[in-house]
Amino acid sequence: MELSRVGVWARFDRQPAEAVRQAVAELEDLGYGSVWVGESVGREAFSQAALLLSWTRRLVVGLGVAQIWARDAMAMLAGQATLAEAHPDRFLLGLGVSHRRTVEEARGHAYTRPLEAMRDYLDGMDRAADIYRAVPPPTRPPRLLAALGPRMLALARERADGAHTYLVPPEHTAQAREILAPRSRLLIPEQAVVLETDPHAARRIARQHVAFYLGLPNYVNNLRRLGFTEDDVANGGSDRLVDAIVAWGGVDAIVQRVRAHLDAGADHVAVQVLTADEKELPRREWRELAPALMSLG
Repeated sequence: MELSRVGVWARFDRQPAEAVRQAVAELEDLGYGSVWVGESVGREAFSQAALLLSWTRRLVVGLGVAQIWARDAMAMLAGQATLAEAHPDRFLLGLGVSHRRTVEEARGHAYTRPLEAMRDYLDGMDRAADIYRAVPPPTRPPRLLAALGPRMLALARERADGAHTYLVPPEHTAQAREILAPRSRLLIPEQAVVLETDPHAARRIARQHVAFYLGLPNYVNNLRRLGFTEDDVANGGSDRLVDAIVAWGGVDAIVQRVRAHLDAGADHVAVQVLTADEKELPRREWRELAPALMSLG
């Protein structure tokens, strides 16, 4: 799989399918190397990935991430193999344990022993690969783990092809690269950005984004490991925390933050553009950022 240095992490759930089709076609024309979508309580992950792949010619589609509680290991393996066979070297499966609130309230499962649950799930996928009977992909498709803490990152090193990280500064990317070690293991962080030079306006948009994740213990625990304090994670996040997680400013400031992840050991960075209106796709910002981001080699 050939990945450029920069892709886009996008939220398409509030857009009709035709608007998404037009948006991903433009992302491809602009030169972005990938488009990443998540899975929570919106569109089903593999259905959406299939649409995105069918609407583009070369764009890599990444799931960041498919929840292991949403389907059994056989179904996950079969979905991965189906898309990887139809679109060789264009589908990247990210797997994640998600969060207690989503798993228990939205899906009705018990959120217990997430590390062990992921390990068991990977065992199940490996067994499923041995009995899968459809036409196989031309090469073994890669899988990534959503990993923040050292133990999940170690599991990503041992049992996957790398890690997809979310809501992390470049300092975390450096730590993750050290744990993943071999450059054969992919490291793809998400980086939220606001293309706005006014500090007050930029931080208002950034804090709205960060505040949601401060209600999820997995992210808060990771921020504490990075040295952020109780004051930093309170009341929607301190300026210090918000600035560390969300890059804001002009094009040069955004490029500088993406480059910092690459310098810290990332192979590819999925840029998530935030705007004041969460319901709209940031197509103007994607266009404005593209020439500078595509120049990163």
